[in-house]
Amino acid sequence: MNRAILSKQINGELIDHLKNDPKSLSSFLQYQNDGTIIYVLEKLGRLENGYSREPLLNLLNHLNENIRALSIKNLAKIEDISLLSTFVKYASADESTAVRRESVSAIGRLRNEKAIPILINLLKDDDPKVVMQAIRGLLVFSYRSEVKNELRKLLNHPNELIKEVINKEVNGIQHKLNSQQKQDEFPTFLKNTVVHGDVQEIIKYIPDESIQLTFTSPPYYNARDYSIYQSYEEYLNFLEQVFKEVYRITKEGRFFVLNTSPIIIPRISRAHSSKRYPIPYDIHPLLVKMGWEFIDDIVWVKSEASVKNRNAGFLQHRKPLAYKPNAVTEMLMVYRKKTDKLIDWNIKQYSWDKVKKSKVLEDYETSNVWRIDPTFDKVHTAVFPLELCNRVIKFYSFVGDLMFDPFAGSGTLGRAALNLNRNFFLTEKESKYINRIKEELNKCGNLFNQVSQLNFIDFEKFITLSREKI
Repeated sequence: MNRAILSKQINGELIDHLKNDPKSLSSFLQYQNDGTIIYVLEKLGRLENGYSREPLLNLLNHLNENIRALSIKNLAKIEDISLLSTFVKYASADESTAVRRESVSAIGRLRNEKAIPILINLLKDDDPKVVMQAIRGLLVFSYRSEVKNELRKLLNHPNELIKEVINKEVNGIQHKLNSQQKQDEFPTFLKNTVVHGDVQEIIKYIPDESIQLTFTSPPYYNARDYSIYQSYEEYLNFLEQVFKEVYRITKEGRFFVLNTSPIIIPRISRAHSSKRYPIPYDIHPLLVKMGWEFIDDIVWVKSEASVKNRNAGFLQHRKPLAYKPNAVTEMLMVYRKKTDKLIDWNIKQYSWDKVKKSKVLEDYETSNVWRIDPTFDKVHTAVFPLELCNRVIKFYSFVGDLMFDPFAGSGTLGRAALNLNRNFFLTEKESKYINRIKEELNKCGNLFNQVSQLNFIDFEKFITLSREKI
């Protein structure tokens, strides 16, 4: 049954009546379908007495694993040590991993010393999520030496999340950064500045934790005249070195959004095949290794008319093995600089006024598929659409923040930043694009459209400014 209809039929008053009258609850559940039972179990809320225990226990034999798991979850709210044996039974023997995990969580929620040996034994389970729930239950007793010793043994566990939790909770290892800059501050010499030069050299002079958001699309491997590399390995090494520095200069817990897509290198003759390089998938493990935490993947979809037609041959002959779809997507990979702090911590570093001004109040894309037409430019052959920059900036930064693009191209990120009351710092190696950036920034419809308020400098001038400000 539709949940909207259920919400009208099963209101709060009925839920309160059912959970305080075990006979009524048992009778009601007996004649309902699985969907209705699940809905009621999800809505039971706090159970401060044991009135609902028997009806919930009866559901533990139900064929639907979601009903069994929700029954365990509700039984755990009663916090009755007499239910320990029940929880142990289902943690050990239920065929559903969801039920087992919920049962281990229930054992931990008892916060009773009788559960300690049971939880220690569950640390050996093959399911990492079961182990994580057991850890959660044992952390309450981590002041006890025998518990702490058992938890420390998990430092050799193969699961990376388990090792990370143990390092933090038992060994006290945290990701501490040394920057004196606050979340809503950045070095003033970077503000609304475009530096003409090689980003590999420029970035060395940017202080640690200066940037609130980086959004960039690196040059594609040997696809343009300004991006020629001797090998694909050399290309990936180049990006790795740049993005390591981006990690260093990014503030704690802030975001890096990378726009890439696979690229095709055409064949040299009909006797040879073309080569397709999976750039986003080869870069990803390098980013994770250097400390970036993967947050989201956003698919940018272009109109099919705007991309190269790879389908023409197959359209005619329809022979298997020769199918080549038109590549209408690019990937926006969203990463966050590693931190022990949650997003709320980052937000709380800003004044309420600034948070309020930064809220996304208009309609927005709710899925990870963004349909945005590409932009074509007479000077630069691979231009960010302004709408793409607008979305990234609004979703991942606050008013007044500093946006960074190490491969600025035509400077669309800077234009979007100014229009959205942010600031920018851009680097660009190709001299022919510097004038294009000036043209883009002059399109901004606010006080920043005066060239005198923007800084276009060369590498040597940037070094001088960086030394004066550090």
